[in-house]
Amino acid sequence: MSHPACPNCQSAFVYKVQQLLICPECSHEWDPIELKASSIVNVRDANGALLTEGDKVTVIKDLKIKASSQVIKIGTKALIRRVLDKSNHELDCKVDGVGEMMVTAKFVKKA
Repeated sequence: MSHPACPNCQSAFVYKVQQLLICPECSHEWDPIELKASSIVNVRDANGALLTEGDKVTVIKDLKIKASSQVIKIGTKALIRRVLDKSNHELDCKVDGVGEMMVTAKFVKKA
């Protein structure tokens, strides 16, 4: 049975003991279920609602698009394609009338 590489040292020599996976090279022990749960990105909108892929959002203020004279107006709807773990521009969205672009979560609210 194939196990994921060690998250600590990237060793492929990992073995399972009950629920834990153990790396013999660095002695790191971890629960793969907890590791998956902690890797989920928590991004919240302006109102504090949790955003996930597939959610529809609405822009809450006019946003000027960099290197363009175009502006995304208040109330423009967007569909979240991916949620990324970045400091800004966390949402990869398809914005109505504009197309694909990255948007910061604090400028949208869940529709």
